Amino acid sequence: MSDKTIFRLIMIVSVVVFGAVIILNKKILPVPDVTPAFVFKLPKLNALLNGTCTFLLLLSFYFIRQKNIAAHRKINITAFILSSTFLLSYITYHWLIPHEAVFPSDNPIRPLYLCILISHIILAAIVLPLVLLSFHRGFQMNVEKHKKLVHWAYPIWLYVTITGVVVYLMISPYYPS
Repeated sequence: MSDKTIFRLIMIVSVVVFGAVIILNKKILPVPDVTPAFVFKLPKLNALLNGTCTFLLLLSFYFIRQKNIAAHRKINITAFILSSTFLLSYITYHWLIPHEAVFPSDNPIRPLYLCILISHIILAAIVLPLVLLSFHRGFQMNVEKHKKLVHWAYPIWLYVTITGVVVYLMISPYYPS
């Protein structure tokens, strides 16, 4: 496939994922009358996946600095698989949960929570196509283009995985059970 075709596919996937997240958060789709019990465990799983990805991204950075490309590649593939699993779990949770957790408006740290949450959401939307393009360039062994993309993708992806855990820790006391 040409680079132009790959780029178009990556943009389509990114837009579809972003659209799905918006639709699920607006509760447009019907939810089951009874929420399956496993759904209530998904936020914790999501935080675990994000935390693991944070560790893997730091490890990946270490290995590329050591010029260990094989370990770097394996770790990034694992981080990508875990992030993809996170995305499926996130979509499942937001589809099946009838009521979202709400951070109390009278909590004095609400502005901090909202700042972290909003930056997390915006950067999560931005990082998906960057990560997909970075992976494409890396698998092509187009090192210079890969490095240019990773210069932006890596810190954003790292921030998104860290803030995903932080958001979970801040909102977890308010999750429905």
